[in-house]
Amino acid sequence: MDEETIWLEGSISVEAALRGGCRAVLAVYVQEGNGRRWERRLGKLQQLTRQAQVPLELVNEQFIAERVTGQSHGGVVAKVGPRQFVSLESLVVGVERPFIVMLDGIEDPFNFGQALRSLYAAGAAGVVVRPRNWFSAAGIVARASAGVSEQMPIAIAETAEYAADTYRQLGLRIAATSNQNAVSLYEADLIEPLFLLLGGEKRGITRSFLAQADLVLQIPYQQPNFQQSLGVVASAAIVAFEVMRQRNNL
Repeated sequence: MDEETIWLEGSISVEAALRGGCRAVLAVYVQEGNGRRWERRLGKLQQLTRQAQVPLELVNEQFIAERVTGQSHGGVVAKVGPRQFVSLESLVVGVERPFIVMLDGIEDPFNFGQALRSLYAAGAAGVVVRPRNWFSAAGIVARASAGVSEQMPIAIAETAEYAADTYRQLGLRIAATSNQNAVSLYEADLIEPLFLLLGGEKRGITRSFLAQADLVLQIPYQQPNFQQSLGVVASAAIVAFEVMRQRNNL
């Protein structure tokens, strides 16, 4: 396998890649088996591969074992090409109230995938990331996100400031999270078009970005003695579902 192809593992990730159209799926391989569950899985994959004009091959257990890193593949793998990204501007096209999130400084691909999963479930229109080679960890990200990483539109920006400037010109409010000089998440108006920056646990969000943000949000805690910040996965879920709640109550 050359450096521009990787293996996705598990039926959820493979089906998402076939549906998402965010990367070329070169071939799908399914371990030979029997029983109704296996037949249902094979039937679904056969339908998707026919629609996408992708070859599907039945293989033995050794073939699968030589190409996987985990144990949750369920006998399904796919050989795929590199992830395709979109422009910052395209994330807001045709979206009435876009909610765009930039995930900055997340080092762990599992955490990145988990954050994508929450944002997608809550209705975020797209995600922005910095240039980084997530390529070698695409399988982990796909499994952690339950396939969302293969379906959600993702754009790349060199800096958070560049992304913020782009979205401000497109009419979005710029928001970030912090524990200082911030308004409670539950008192803020999150209905209008919004670009949110979430920083990783190590670097956090710079003071210069917070100074230019239209809205600085704080997640209130019930426990008054807890002074630490939540991890980015928890923060992403809490903020995204509050955005969803407010917009659903219109």
